[in-house]
Order: sequence, then structure tokens, then C-alpha cells
Amino acid sequence: MAVPTTSINAISEAEELAKSNPEKAIAIYKGILEDDASGTGEENIRNKETAVLKLAELYKTQQRPQDLAELIRKSRTFLSSISKAKTAKVVRTLLDQFVDIPNSLPLQVEVCKESIEWAVQEKRVFLRQSLETRLVALYLDNKNYPEALTLISSLLRELKRLDDKNVLMEVQLLESRVYLNLRNLAKSRAALTSARTSANSIYCPPPMQAALDMQSGILHAEEKDYKTAFSYFYETLENYSSQDDRRAVLALKYMLLCKIMLNLAEDVHSIINGKLALRYAGREVDAMKAVASAHQNRSLVEFEQALASFKDELSNDPIIRSHLAALYDTLLEQNLLRVIEPFSRVEIQHVAELVKLPTVQVETKLSQMILDKVFYGILDQGAGSLLVFDDPETDKTYEAALDTIKNMGNVVESLYEKAAQLS
Repeated sequence: MAVPTTSINAISEAEELAKSNPEKAIAIYKGILEDDASGTGEENIRNKETAVLKLAELYKTQQRPQDLAELIRKSRTFLSSISKAKTAKVVRTLLDQFVDIPNSLPLQVEVCKESIEWAVQEKRVFLRQSLETRLVALYLDNKNYPEALTLISSLLRELKRLDDKNVLMEVQLLESRVYLNLRNLAKSRAALTSARTSANSIYCPPPMQAALDMQSGILHAEEKDYKTAFSYFYETLENYSSQDDRRAVLALKYMLLCKIMLNLAEDVHSIINGKLALRYAGREVDAMKAVASAHQNRSLVEFEQALASFKDELSNDPIIRSHLAALYDTLLEQNLLRVIEPFSRVEIQHVAELVKLPTVQVETKLSQMILDKVFYGILDQGAGSLLVFDDPETDKTYEAALDTIKNMGNVVESLYEKAAQLS
């Protein structure tokens, strides 16, 4: 494939061909990268940099992760000839192209590790730290939590010594997210507090501030403080929205989740119809709307339909999944209590038919409710029925007797003290 006379013309031609004939555009970009005729001047370097980035973007559009990985490997020779700051920017941009390619996580980890080794050989400390931070995020996405914590530990020691607050803040936030996934809320909150302390001493970019607010909201939600969590998610939504960040819709979903968990399902519709939320209308928001309607109607059938219809939007997010599981459990308890309220003895199968759930699931839940003292009763498994008892009346005689004895003890001690003073 012959490359046009000048690299600038070649780039323009490749850009025009990118949609109509991507293979030809790829050949042109490769030709520019392989052409050393124009020497190492500034213009040549600039053209090669443009070609690398455009080619990576084209591979992303074409969903070709292996070719993208190979491009990153081959471009290292060229990257060694440009400034360290520009190299770091180009490498980060190239790795960012993997994000929209599905099922590419293992390859991302491999390429990132190779890039770290290259940065060590080239003695580019800041690039290595940046890549190691990205590797921690990849380990987190890949659920390799022990490897993530090991790398975080070494990074934190190094960054605290260098006093690099920007990267330190990012690593501390990642540490908080890792501990959250390991269900260690105390360490997760401690890491987040450290990240916020680092953020307070420097200028914190809006996307990072939004990420900190998002993590704060998630931790408050885990502690059932949904009101505070909602305010953090609202701040996150505003921040991401101002940056046109696609994570804004996630913040909106968490906001709606908080309202549902606070039994304020009616507020969900007013938020969805608000000016800020309207731009994010779609399946993600529709999923939360369906859950809110099911909760408002106290309908288990609607709830299960929502979970089935919006499986990707609801079940694939671990945060939403865990809270909806708790909500489903509460809703099931409320439905069962309402059904068994008129009875002193009722067949378990009849209860299952009324709530439209399998008999085994209903029996298991009823036994759990009895053990948790949600209501008083016993399961007669031989007859397949539930016996419901009235709540026992508490005998307050013993409490009153104890209070009387305590007061008499106080009186005796008081008299003893006065007698001691008189003598």
C-alpha cells in the first residue's frame, strides 16, 4: 500500500476512509508509523502520534483488542523518542481504548503489566506509578482482590514518601473500593477518609470529586443511612452531568434506589421527570421506575417481573442487587404478615397460592420469621399448616418489683450516709 506524499495528507485521507473502508485506513496509518523517511523532526513526531491515536481509536470501533494490544507493543520504540509527559499521556489514551471492548479484561491486565515493565526499563517513574494504579483498577474489575491489595500497599508506601497527593488520592479511593467488595466496611471507610484528606490539600478535579462522593454514598447506603447517601449521589450526578460523563446514569440509579429504600417510591417519578434526569431516560431509569412501582403497590409479582425484564440493569450491579435483595425480603415479610393476619391456623400451600410463590420458599421464610420473632407461631409440617398465636402479653410485675428493690436500696444507702454523719 503506497502512502501519500505527506503524512498530513495521509492522515486526512485515512480519516475520510475510516467509516467507508476501515481496512484501507488502517493500512495508511500503519504506513505513516513505519515511514522513517522524514526523519525525527517535530512534524514527523506529531504525525506519528496522531496516527497511533487514530489507529487505536479505529481498532476500538472495530472491536479488535488483539490488534490494539499489538499496536501498543509496537509503538514503544516511537514513544521512547518523545518527552516523558507526552509518552504518559499517549500510553494512558491507548489503554483507555480497551474500555469499550467487551471481554478484554485479561488482555488489558497483560498489556498493562508489559507496559509497567517497559516503564521500569525506561526509568519512567511517574508513568510506572500511573500504570500500576490502572492495574489496581483492572484487578478490582477482574475480582483479583489479593493482588490489588498487595500492589496498593507498595504504591501507598512509595507515594507517601514522594508526597504525590494526586495519585495517592486515586490509590486510596481504589483501596476503599477493594475493601468494600471484600465487605470490610471499616477499612473501606478509613481508606475513603484518607482519600478525602488527600483531596482537601490539593485541587481535586470534578471527576475525582464525583468518584469520592459516589463511594461515600455507597458506604452510607451500606450502613442503611439512605438519606445521607441520597445527598452524596445527587452531588455525584451533578458533577458527572457537568462533565458529560456516562457514569452519571449510575449515580441517578443509586439516587432512585435510596428513595425506594426510604419507602418514598412516589418521589422516584418526580425525580425521573426532573430536568437533570430527563437526559438520561432509557432502560436503566425504566428499571428503577419498575421497581419503585412494584414497591409502591407492595406486589411481589411486579417486583419479580421487574427483575426478570431488567436483568442486566438490576442484577449485574452488585450494589443494586444487594439492596434489592433486602428490599425483596422486607416486601415478602410484609405480604406474608398481611396474608396470615386473619388466621389462627392456615395451610402453607394456601399462603403460597395467595402470594404466588413456591410452597418451599414460603415455608422457609415463615420458619425464619418465627425464629426472628416477627410473629409468634409454629409450623406443623406433618399437617402442612401454620399455627399463629397472639403476641404474648408481657408481665410487668417483675420489672416493677426490681424497680422497687432498686429504690429501696437507694433509700437505705441514703439513710446509712446520714447516720454516719450524725455519729
